[in-house]
Amino acid sequence: MCRNIKTLHNFAPPATEEEIRASSLQFVRKLSGFTKPSKANEDAFNRAVDRVTLAARELLNSLVTNAPPRNRETEVVKARARSAKRFGAAPVAMMAGHNHD
Repeated sequence: MCRNIKTLHNFAPPATEEEIRASSLQFVRKLSGFTKPSKANEDAFNRAVDRVTLAARELLNSLVTNAPPRNRETEVVKARARSAKRFGAAPVAMMAGHNHD
């Protein structure tokens, strides 16, 4: 689950509210062990997501750096290269209807 939490600091354009909330949701899911909480735990779960989102936003707004902002597309390419090196290239799916006999 935590592999889905992305670095959000120092990007141009800055992280969106949706990105901050998505990372907060993943964090709370990891801590709680729930992908989707039961009705009995739903309020506590949602409250935790709200509070983590607030703390994450505050953190991102408070951080300073002298480094130039990172480019999102460049970081995606780097992440894919790291993944391919770690796990190997993904197999290419054959198109339906094509027969290679």
